[in-house]
Amino acid sequence: MSNSSSPTQFLLLAFADRRELQLLHFWLFLAISLAALLANGLILSAVAWDHHLHTPMGFFLLNLSLTDLGCICTTVPKAMHNSLWDTTTISYTGCAAQLFFFLFFLSAEFSLLTIMCYDRYVAICKPLHYGTLLGSRACAHMAAAAWATGFLNALLHTANTFSLPLCQGNALGQFFCEIPHILKLSCSHSSIREIWLIVVSCSLVFGCFVFIVFSYVQIFRVVLRIPSQQGRHKAFSTCLPHLAVVSLFLSTGLFTYLKPPSISFPSLDLALSVLYLVVPPTLNPLIYSLRNQEVKDALRKIITGCFSESINSPSSACYGPH
Repeated sequence: MSNSSSPTQFLLLAFADRRELQLLHFWLFLAISLAALLANGLILSAVAWDHHLHTPMGFFLLNLSLTDLGCICTTVPKAMHNSLWDTTTISYTGCAAQLFFFLFFLSAEFSLLTIMCYDRYVAICKPLHYGTLLGSRACAHMAAAAWATGFLNALLHTANTFSLPLCQGNALGQFFCEIPHILKLSCSHSSIREIWLIVVSCSLVFGCFVFIVFSYVQIFRVVLRIPSQQGRHKAFSTCLPHLAVVSLFLSTGLFTYLKPPSISFPSLDLALSVLYLVVPPTLNPLIYSLRNQEVKDALRKIITGCFSESINSPSSACYGPH
């Protein structure tokens, strides 16, 4: 392949050579996808229909659920299709689109996680200023900034990556299109600018993580002064899972993009990608939403209303809030 040419399609990494294992991977991904779609769909319905959740945190939860759904729907369906039909191909255009939307939703999600941490910081450490700092206009601006950041980051990386000449074949060592594996196919002197772009982006992400850690340190200092043991337990049980998911999301993502090529192995890359691509969208509804009593009450009302109306009038069940 000449240095100036580009392949018409890429070969993705197969999960297994045996047909039985391929089908097992398909069913596992299907179960995970359905769980994520159901959980995030319930959160979207609860926030949209229950006016008690029309709060800053509810607004950010709605946006987070949208990014979770986007992350799952961008990469997992193609992997399921390849496992089911025993194929590994993806078109050049399809790969570019997958990379763009993957980076778009991933960047927007981390921005939203940072904003939600700020929301918790203001709610616990500066409760008297909560209405001022997190008014409806401020929340809308922060959410718009998160989505715009994701779009610009995805557009910049996708355009830069796919402008590189590819001269090392078309086999990607990953089950979806990911920048480090595409860079391995490019000419070595051409990928330097994208590597520097990744370093700059990861530095900004690390700066957000420092802000998150600092915010949680301040939160824990306030929580430890709560006289009620039950109150401290409730605060820690809410904040610690948040921090754990953010840490998992960030550490695996940064390691994937910044690790030296010499320690790249298919099994390691596959495990890391699942940890930051599949696990957080599945766990976020449990940690950020279903542990919230107001969200659980709203979901209980929706489910109870749907069940009751389905008995009384099956043809009109669950078509609107109850």
